[in-house]
Parts: sequence; structure tokens; C-alpha cells
Amino acid sequence: MQQRLFGSALQLLFLLSLVAVLLTGAPMAGAQEPGAAPTSTEERAGSLDQNRVARAREYLRDNPISPPDTSSPRATLESFVYIMNEVNTLWMSVRDSYDDSNRLFLSDSEEEKLVLVRALLSKAAQTFDLSGIPVTSRENASVEIALQLQEILDRIPAPLFEDIPGSPAGSSRKAGNAADLPDHWTIPGTSINLLRQDEGELRGQYLFSRSSVERIPEDYAVVRVLPITADRGEDLFEYYTYTPGNLIAPLWYDVIEAGPDLLQYHFADQAYWQWLALAGLLVLYAVVFGYYVRWRRWRAVSVNEGTRIVHAILNPVVVILAASLFRYVCEDQINITGMPLVAVGTSTTAIIWSATAWMVYQLLQLFYVWFSSSAGAARDGLDVSLLRTGFRVFSLAIALIVLGYGATQIGIPIYGVIAGLGVGGLAIALAAQPTIENLIGGIILYADRMVRVGEFCQFDDLAGTVESIGIRSTRIRALDRTLITVANADLAKRKIINYSYRDQFHFRHKLKLRYETSPASLKRVLAAIHDYLLAHEKVIEDPLRVRLIGFDDYAVTVDVYAYVQAATVAAFQEIQEELLFGIREIVEANGSEIAYPSSTVYLSQDKGLQDEQTAGDTAPATGEKEIHAA
Repeated sequence: MQQRLFGSALQLLFLLSLVAVLLTGAPMAGAQEPGAAPTSTEERAGSLDQNRVARAREYLRDNPISPPDTSSPRATLESFVYIMNEVNTLWMSVRDSYDDSNRLFLSDSEEEKLVLVRALLSKAAQTFDLSGIPVTSRENASVEIALQLQEILDRIPAPLFEDIPGSPAGSSRKAGNAADLPDHWTIPGTSINLLRQDEGELRGQYLFSRSSVERIPEDYAVVRVLPITADRGEDLFEYYTYTPGNLIAPLWYDVIEAGPDLLQYHFADQAYWQWLALAGLLVLYAVVFGYYVRWRRWRAVSVNEGTRIVHAILNPVVVILAASLFRYVCEDQINITGMPLVAVGTSTTAIIWSATAWMVYQLLQLFYVWFSSSAGAARDGLDVSLLRTGFRVFSLAIALIVLGYGATQIGIPIYGVIAGLGVGGLAIALAAQPTIENLIGGIILYADRMVRVGEFCQFDDLAGTVESIGIRSTRIRALDRTLITVANADLAKRKIINYSYRDQFHFRHKLKLRYETSPASLKRVLAAIHDYLLAHEKVIEDPLRVRLIGFDDYAVTVDVYAYVQAATVAAFQEIQEELLFGIREIVEANGSEIAYPSSTVYLSQDKGLQDEQTAGDTAPATGEKEIHAA
């Protein structure tokens, strides 16, 4: 026991020495634990002033987000080693303290230390080129890679820091020797490579290359069976991987440890109990999803459009919450790691961003319903159908932008997303050419202001009131109340007579007056009708004519010609009715009446042709006689 404590004290002194070198670049010297084989790291250690060690340790803890020194291969490797040693010290102290306390939750001081541990792990991950890992899984995957790399370095002969190109961590930034450094450096006996970056903000910095990061899990699988040369006594990556919780195993893990040994067996970098927990979670989600779908189908559909959209928004919200909860349970409770972690992170992120795009679309539709139903002259004057179409196109565009950003979070590059959208858009355009033609036809209808919703129009052989103008088609309510749907492209090619745009309505009627009307009465009727129309506020003064135009079969015809100001057909018909009543009163007041279609028969006695012929014949004979007598 005393030997173990003595060894722990030496280890702590060694860690403090390493931390000091990280920040000061001073040479290291130290002692090794009695009975332990000297390591290359210990050979590099030297004595340090204890005050400097304490200050270095305090600086590292107080500045966990300061970037590591990656200006040279030596600085990068030293930074990683020193940071991970500090991580191990803090992590193990929290774990041992929590295990000995038998408390249900961590204390405040332990939570603060874990926050520092996570910050230091994130700092260690800055020495890796993680561009090959999806953004959504990068944080957790970087922790695994850092722990695996640490275990690899603990099982291989450690190189001397003096043999690594570059200055020590914390001093190379001031040395100015970057031009003498190689483009890359490989840890002896491994395929782990430190590569100088050629572009971006990290240009000139040395990071563990992308290919090395991808090989680290494979290299760890090879060396994990080798003994640990460092005096920690356990594989921290295995503890992190096969235990639940976030860094510290919760108390309920004791139940699993007390169970059958089969639960602790490993398969595909996961313990059996983790696979069982994941399978149970998937079954639970499938059952809950099935019941939720059935519940949604049983619900009555509201007749209010806004209420329906609110119910539709609940679906993506539920999906987002369920996916987030699933990911939290897998990552922070079951602690899925490795490739299953990447699969869970990628799939849940794809679901969350797809549901977010869906939710954004529904929210914009809800905003349209609110906007179109709000009071106000400006809003009432808007074309509701045009507003609906515009909101739908705008909502779809925003949803696609959100979906494209979500694609970048699962590892699809933004340029690939844009190119994919371009190629996909071209394919859709070719496949949906009639639909696009109808869309352009609808835009033409809007742009030329041919028709609007609520207007009465005649389209060649059909007439009716326009009810809606959609992306593809226009709906027309015919006079017999049937609903006619016409493609926008076809409608735009037709001859359109829009009665709603008339600023004046033609008032023209031919009055049939009785033949018994005297000329004086007829003149009074014409003058009175003309004065009546001229005095009416809705009748245009010019042109205005009231003239006798003929004597027809059964009546005297009077032509009344004028224009009436009215906003709608209904308003014109109301004014027309008023005028016709007034004209009839004028006709009757001036001694005439409206003629009915009729025929008049006059009876007289016919004298016959014989008498007339006799009289005619007698006259010439007498004349002749008179002439002859003369």
C-alpha cells in the first residue's frame, strides 16, 4: 500500500513537470517509480521549481480553451501528451471520489472538474485533423480518438522529445525556425503522421493527419492487448467505452455489473448490455411511434385552416424532441461509441434537420394565415391567391436552405449540396416540364394582371368567377355553380374578357311606346327621360342620348343610350333597376304606355270591283259619244 502511494506521488510530480514544459518550454528531469521500468518520457524529465510547476498547472486549468501549441511536430505531440495527462489526473480523481461517496449525483466540485476535463479533451482534439468526421459526431468522436491515441502512446516505445523536429511546446512560436521544419513527421514505429497544414486558418500548423486519425481506431485494436508501460494500471478508453454516463458511470451501472458476465462481453466495440439497451430503446420508440400515428388519425380534423396548421406543426416538433432524446440516451446514458455512435449521430441529425425544415415550412404557412386574415385596407387589397402562392414558394425555398445546412452537418459539403440541388433541379425541370409551364403561366396571369380572385370573367367558351389561382391551375366557379379547373398555361393563351375591370357600364334600352301616343306626348317623354338621366349622379353626362329611332310593327321605338358608373356588376344592376323604374313612371306620367306586342285589325265594307269597272267603262263611251256628236 505504501509503495502504491509512493508511486502515485511520483506520478503526480511527473505530471506537474510535463505541464510546466507545455507552457515554459523548460527541459524536464524527473525520477521514476521504484520497481518500474524507466520510460522514454521519464528519461526526458528533469527537476523543476515547484512554484513554476504549480503556476503551470494553475494556468492550464484556468485557461482550458487556449489553443494548444501546434507550431511544430514536437510542440504538437508534447501539447497532446501534457493535456491528456492532466485530463487523466482530473478524471480519475472525480471517478474515485464519486465511487467512494455512494452519492446519487456528483457534487458541485466534481461537476466543475468534469467541465474542465471536457474542455481539456476538446483542447486535445484541436491537434487532430477531424475533417473526415461528420460535424454532428465530431465532438464525441474526437474524445474517443484522443483516448485511443493516448493508449497507443502508452503501449509503444515513446520517442525522445529532443529527437522530434521543432522547438518545445510554448517556445517555438518565438523561435522563428518554421522554415527548417519538414512538411510532415511520423512517430517512429507507427503510421501516425503529423502533417503541416497548407490552407485555412491553421496554415503552417502541424496536426495529426486525416489519414492518421482514420487509422487510430485500427491501430488501437492492434495494440490494446499489449501491456501498458505507463503506470496508470487500466485502459481508460475501455472504461469510457463500456460504461454508461458521460465520463463517470452512474450508480445504476452497479446493477449491470452485478448481473451475468455475459453482459460485459464485447462485440463491435460495444458491450452486450449496450447492444441490448439500444435494441430495447429502438423497440420502445417503434411502439410509441405507432401509437402516436394512430392517435393522430383518430383526432377530428378542424375546419379552421390556422388550427390545422398548428396541429401540423406539432408533428415536426415531436419528431425533433424524440430524436434529441434518443441521441441523449444513446450518447450520455448508454454511451454508444465508435461506428454506432457515428451512425446514431448522423441519422438523428438528419432526422432533426429534416423535421426542422418541415417545421419552418409550416410556421411560414401559419404566418400567411395570420397575415391574410388580419384586418386593414392594405391587407384587404392584396390578392389572397397571389399571397398564398408567394408564401408557398418562399416557404419551400427557406425549407430547402435549412435542409441544405442540415446536410452539411452530417458530412455532405456545402458545394456538393449546391451542385446536387442544381443537378436535381435540372432533372426535376425536365421531368416536370408541364408543371413548370403552368407555373410560368400563373406568373404571367399575375404579372399582366389579367385576372384576380373574385373577378367575373369570360374565357372563350366558359364564364364564371375566379376562386383561386394556384401554382399549377386556376379554379373558376361557373354560373351554374360548378367548379372548373383550367391549367394556367392553357388559360394564359385564351381570350379573356374581364368584366370586373369595367369602370363604366353601358345602359342601353329600346322603349316600345304605343302608337296612340300623340306627337306632343312623345316629345315630352323624350325630354323628361333625358333630364332624368342627366340629373342622376351615377349616369355619365356624355354620351347621353334619348331619341325616337323608328316606327315598328306594333310600337314607336325610343333608344335610350348612356353609361353608368359602378364598381361591380351587382352595383350596376341595382342602379339600372332604379333607372328603369323611373323611366316607366315618366312614360306613364306623360300620357303614354309601354306597348305590348300586338296587331290592330280595322274592319270596313268593300264596294267591290264590278261597280268600279262599270263606271269606268261608261265614262269613255259617253265621251266618245260626245265627241262623235260634235
